[in-house]
Amino acid sequence: MAGLVLVDSSAWIEWIEDSPVSHMLEKHLPSSENWLVPTIVQLEVSKWLLRERSSEEASRFSVFTTTLRVIALDTRIAVASAEICVEHKLATADAIIFATAQVHDATLLTCDSHFAGLPNTIVVPNKR
Repeated sequence: MAGLVLVDSSAWIEWIEDSPVSHMLEKHLPSSENWLVPTIVQLEVSKWLLRERSSEEASRFSVFTTTLRVIALDTRIAVASAEICVEHKLATADAIIFATAQVHDATLLTCDSHFAGLPNTIVVPNKR
């Protein structure tokens, strides 16, 4: 897949768990130089790993993400997120993720159906 791809927290979790969905996600995963990681995704996935797995796995995830393109929340993304919250009725964290993808002209890869129908978004449905 060419171009930048932002992998949403839901897709990260499916990939980490090696779920049946992870195999469908793999064909959409970008090369490391094209993989965007918003800091909100680092927070969400780290929190999940600490709760569901271990601090060691959370640490490995954090180290791995630093080899990718980490994108911090800035004013441009914050303002775009507010507009997206209102326009698309997304929760704040989801709006930040979607806005980050939009601001960086990236494709959003997710397993969350509430992103369905949004531009430049690939939804790989979670069967759970």
